[in-house]
Amino acid sequence: MLHHGRVLGAVDRFVDRADAGRRLAEAVAEAGLDVDLVLGMARGGVPVAAEVARHTGAQLGVLVVRKVGAPRHRELAVGAVADTGTVVWDTELLADLGLAPESMGADVVRVQDEVERQLATYGREERWDGSGAVVIVDDGLATGTSAVAAVRSVRERAGAGRPVVLAVPVASRQGLQRLRPETDRALALEVPWRFGAVSTWYDDFRQVSDDEVLAALGRA
Repeated sequence: MLHHGRVLGAVDRFVDRADAGRRLAEAVAEAGLDVDLVLGMARGGVPVAAEVARHTGAQLGVLVVRKVGAPRHRELAVGAVADTGTVVWDTELLADLGLAPESMGADVVRVQDEVERQLATYGREERWDGSGAVVIVDDGLATGTSAVAAVRSVRERAGAGRPVVLAVPVASRQGLQRLRPETDRALALEVPWRFGAVSTWYDDFRQVSDDEVLAALGRA
């Protein structure tokens, strides 16, 4: 069942990303969306997106978005860089850490280089000449910083008037709220009271390899 941001108590878990993708595909179909293009956020979102694309008959593509880590705490994401060069900051977190975007220039350049290397691995072969919805898919939505970067990068390519939708199996309340103003529609199967981490909602959340991404895209 599709929960448009309604907060739940008992939350269904997912066996793995393929299971999440099949269930998400059913929900996207129930939403009545005319989907032309499904974009999986690399790497973990691609197996989920592959199922959505297969069930909707839409073209499958990939989005490369990398997080910008805080100085001395690289695992703490304060921003994100998308494959069009779009940069998004978590301004509240930056302020809490006493940082400003202007001080993060070297970090952005480093992450942009990482994005370019990853994009070179996957290639960019999506066709953008349709008029239907572009659905961005990830395996979960936590803070929403990476997803905002993804949505804004897609808007640059999709053109005015083309619906841009975010669809995820599980989302935090805060992340979903942050994405609503950015998208034409933000969909989540599950919105738990206590989110924790995306991985806690999967039985199997092993890391997705580049080869798996390429195989899903048919570019192996």
